[in-house]
Amino acid sequence: ILLDKDGKRKHTRPTFSGQQIFALEKTFEQTKYLAGPERARLAYSLGMTESQVKVWFQNRRTKWRKKHAAEMATAKKKQDSETERLKGASENEEEDDDYNKPLDPNSDDEKITQLLKKHKPGGGGLLLH
Repeated sequence: ILLDKDGKRKHTRPTFSGQQIFALEKTFEQTKYLAGPERARLAYSLGMTESQVKVWFQNRRTKWRKKHAAEMATAKKKQDSETERLKGASENEEEDDDYNKPLDPNSDDEKITQLLKKHKPGGGGLLLH
């Protein structure tokens, strides 16, 4: 028994065995909440107190929620960036309408030069005379 500076009993954190943690995790996969009788049965079979099982499940649910929230945020960011990418692609398609149309033989050199500059880095390197 550990005592604090005032001589009172100091609370120690329980250390669970690998087998206990494995059984707790397996149970948690099946159900996130345990009713009283289930908790008592599990605690007895693992050599733990009901209070230890209860607190372990509370802590495990908190960890699960945080992980789930982080995964949802990541999925939302991915979805938002894909939406932006698709939106940008459709805007570019609209801008490219002139570029994708057959060239009018009566187009002036300025219009052709602008199209080339718009779609080729450095203006395409072509000079029209």
